Amino acid sequence: MQMNFHRKLPIPKEVKAEFPLTPEMEQMKAKRDESIRAVFDGTSDKFILVIGPCSADHSEPVLEYISRLRRIEEQVSDKIVIIPRIYTNKPRTTGQGYKGMLHQPDPEAKPDMYKGIVAIRELHLSALRDYGFSCADEMLYPENHRYLSDLLSYVAVGARSVEDQQHRLTASGVGIPVGMKNPTGGDLNVMMNSLVAAQSGHTFLYRGWEVSTEGNPYAHAILRGFVDYTGRSVSNYHYEDLLRVMDLYEKLNLANPSVIVDTNHNNSGKKYLEQIRIAKDIVHSRNQNSTIKSLVKGLMIESYLEDGAQSADEHVFGKSITDPCLGWEKTEQLILDIADKL
Repeated sequence: MQMNFHRKLPIPKEVKAEFPLTPEMEQMKAKRDESIRAVFDGTSDKFILVIGPCSADHSEPVLEYISRLRRIEEQVSDKIVIIPRIYTNKPRTTGQGYKGMLHQPDPEAKPDMYKGIVAIRELHLSALRDYGFSCADEMLYPENHRYLSDLLSYVAVGARSVEDQQHRLTASGVGIPVGMKNPTGGDLNVMMNSLVAAQSGHTFLYRGWEVSTEGNPYAHAILRGFVDYTGRSVSNYHYEDLLRVMDLYEKLNLANPSVIVDTNHNNSGKKYLEQIRIAKDIVHSRNQNSTIKSLVKGLMIESYLEDGAQSADEHVFGKSITDPCLGWEKTEQLILDIADKL
């Protein structure tokens, strides 16, 4: 078997020129970047919420969700920085299933990578232009990052990717906070090694160029739980887990020790409603210990307009077609509760 080359796609520079930011959008993005970096370097005591659907599937419900986040953000902006999740790539354990908007801007149609590139850029542009949100995405494919690099304020490297050298080296040069998740097997040393790599400078091959980076001091840990050798979900967000991560940070002398806790995935045992309890538990831990408070900068929460998940052919507006999510009513109440307890 061999690869079949269908067509040459435009490079990121060409796509950015065709779908550009305005000067006003660039200023909004720069202001957002500054406020988010300030949380990670400790000059701001605000709390970050990276929050939104498991995967962006259709533009309309995602933008409706973001419009609601904008309204709630206005109520809590004195305490919380909201970074909407617009995750346009979906990692698949076996490679099967919906791979995200980049691959399929219409989940029921065949993959179309060019339409996908345009769709994800237009979606992120709309979030910034219409709602003032520069957003988060997962860096599933490092070579694709630059299609959105002028729009993103946060990037996550997933549990399956965190051991990959290209992800680590690319994270060292993206210029925004990058969360490195613990691997699916739970070895925190793997995660910490990824932070050493991402915070260091490198010279490497990227998109046909020899490039160099100076290191990313805002690379940080994301705790998402793990799967043990029996296949059982094990959480790692508890009080003792957080103190252990701080100890690992201190041994490595890394810049800006920070943790974002993923309240879903193996931390919740993929029981999405558990995110509410877990979020409140983490805020409680912060309130009990000054070390944990300085370490835990925020949460990652999967939520959408409707509770749960559906198959791609059910057509419930704003209901996840991948992992189950909290619906809007529960999400709104949770954000208000977190703000009240911070």
